[in-house]
Amino acid sequence: MRKFILLLILAALVGNVQAASGTLKRIADSGEIKIGYRAATEPFSFQDSAGQATGYSVELCQRIAEAVRTELKLKELKVTYVPVTLEERFDAVAKKKVDMVCSATTITLSRLEKVDFSLLTFVTGGSLMSRSSAPIGMTSDLAGKKVAVISGTTTETGLADYLKENFIDASTVAAENIEAARKLLDEGQVDAVADDQIVLIGQIIASGAPDDYTLSQDLYSYEPYGLALARDDADFRLVADRTLARIYRTGQFKPLYSKWFGRFGLKPTPILQAMYALQGLPE
Repeated sequence: MRKFILLLILAALVGNVQAASGTLKRIADSGEIKIGYRAATEPFSFQDSAGQATGYSVELCQRIAEAVRTELKLKELKVTYVPVTLEERFDAVAKKKVDMVCSATTITLSRLEKVDFSLLTFVTGGSLMSRSSAPIGMTSDLAGKKVAVISGTTTETGLADYLKENFIDASTVAAENIEAARKLLDEGQVDAVADDQIVLIGQIIASGAPDDYTLSQDLYSYEPYGLALARDDADFRLVADRTLARIYRTGQFKPLYSKWFGRFGLKPTPILQAMYALQGLPE
């Protein structure tokens, strides 16, 4: 009888692993989930003073990792954080170097050709950061100015489209990352830095001298964020989406938002509040 019970338990465990496929099977087999993150997109993903991955998006992924552990009925699940660059983040998912990318990543149709995305995790828009001594109040004020923008981002294409559509003659200067762009601004090599508004706010706070900078009053693009996942992997995406929907539906997003954005004195915008409500799908 004891042998029979043991066989039943073993069959259940094996059946559980066999039922998993794609990303879930890989995680079940290795006992490890790999979370990709960009190390300098505060407050979404960055390294803290101890060099550990942290941030709003990282915390969402931590909750997904726990949901995966529960789904696979694993006693323990190793969570490994893998820093990825702006250029390699989608390849890292497609080539299975990471299981998801948790950062400030805009969902676009062209990116869906390479990776899939979770439910929305945030909504923001492109904005401009300038020095308070020479403020750029509106995007239209860029005429005749130089603006730093990070290469290969939706910010770059969104700004280019806006300038073209509105016949604004401004020069763009490519920067490797947001810190490099801010350095160009501080050195007087450009008049403004273009990026997602919430990322610029993070930079202003991180500078330690927030009064030295100002933000433009308008947004020139729409930036819906999501977590990058592997394509054609409905089972893993379902675990991720179910976790996010539960966080939104039950109001768990409120302390999370307060933790990462409340310290900036920010309140959820109407469109962000709508996102939380609409993405809180019923079980």
